[in-house]
Amino acid sequence: MPALLLIAHGSRDPRHAATVAALVGQVRAQRPALEVATAYLDHCAPRIPQVVGRLAEAVAVPLLLNRAFHAKHDIPAALRAAGSSLPLADVLGPSPLLLAALDRRLAEAGLDVGSAAVRSRTGVVLAAAGSSDPAADAATRAVAAEWRRTRGWGAVEVAYASAAGPRVPDALAALRAAGATHTAVAPYLLAPGLLPDRIAAAASDADTVANVLGPAPELAALLLERYDRARPAVQAVPALTA
Repeated sequence: MPALLLIAHGSRDPRHAATVAALVGQVRAQRPALEVATAYLDHCAPRIPQVVGRLAEAVAVPLLLNRAFHAKHDIPAALRAAGSSLPLADVLGPSPLLLAALDRRLAEAGLDVGSAAVRSRTGVVLAAAGSSDPAADAATRAVAAEWRRTRGWGAVEVAYASAAGPRVPDALAALRAAGATHTAVAPYLLAPGLLPDRIAAAASDADTVANVLGPAPELAALLLERYDRARPAVQAVPALTA
């Protein structure tokens, strides 16, 4: 069975690497026989060239929510520079498992997500990092629309911590103007760091503020799902070269 090479962005904030390690622990718990390795694009070690050389067979799985610059350019370029032709799995979003992880974090923050009545009067801010890639931001808006449609939230607004607005206070104001009697902020981010801290500070007057997605079991299951979908590319190599 090929290994799963989890490729994370990396951060100077030590909470980032700790979260990635906890998520890897979740993946191993769900599939104990699978070898799981981690590599980083920047800031943290080990980097991609340090890891790919010791993996006989592997599937690279990006720890990214959207297909923006890191997914389209940085990770493929880093793999090529390392002399690697590993198959690269798709990014994590969109997926119902991400919506389930968002629900989990809101529930942990004290919101009764199991109550249809509570959901119907709650307006949620889906707070993402933001991107210069219009397709990535469109994908985040599509996630927000699907989350509202499938869960019955009173409203879901998207806000961004970087790039163009709207910002979290703007989205909260829009929710209240639309009639939401309870407001919640759900970070659409994978690990703690500068941007999640910025979102939390901007959400000080929200009724509920959730944690980042982090090592949610749904996220681990999603990484394995992306790995399984890309794995046939590894298994096809011997047949193609025989």
